[in-house]
Amino acid sequence: MFKEFREFAMRGNVVDMAVGIILGAAFGTIVKSLVADVIMPPIGLLLGNVDFSNLFIVLKSGAAAGPLATLEEAQKAGAVTLNYGVFINTIVSFVIVAFAVFLLVKNINRLRKKEEAPPEEPTTKECPQCLSTIPIKATRCAFCTSQL
Repeated sequence: MFKEFREFAMRGNVVDMAVGIILGAAFGTIVKSLVADVIMPPIGLLLGNVDFSNLFIVLKSGAAAGPLATLEEAQKAGAVTLNYGVFINTIVSFVIVAFAVFLLVKNINRLRKKEEAPPEEPTTKECPQCLSTIPIKATRCAFCTSQL
C-alpha cells in the first residue's frame, strides 16, 4: 500500500499540482499585501482618508459601549459587525488575481498557437481513374494517361 501511494504521489502531474498550489498560495499572499498596503491606501486617501479595512457596521454592541473607531476595537469589545471594508479589499484582491491568471492563460494560449504550424498545402492528389498518387498540377495521369 505504501509503495502504491509513493508511486501515486511521485507522478509528474501530482508533483506539478503541488508546486502550483504552493506557488498559488504565495502569489495570494503577495496580492493581499499589494492590495492592503499599496493599492487601497492611495484610494482611501483620494476618498477622504478612508481606511477600507476599518469600514464596518455594528449589528450588535459588545461589552464596551460607545463609538468603536476601528474593527479591532469592535472585535475586542465583542461586537457583532458587518465588515464590508474587508470585503471590498477581498474583491480587489480577487480581481487582481483573476486578471493575472487571465494574462497567464492568454500568453500560454498564444504560445501554443505559435507552436502549431498551419497545415501545408498538398503537393499531390489521387487520380480518380487508377487511384495513383500524382502531382497536384498534373493535367494527365502518368500511370493510366487519363485526362484530369
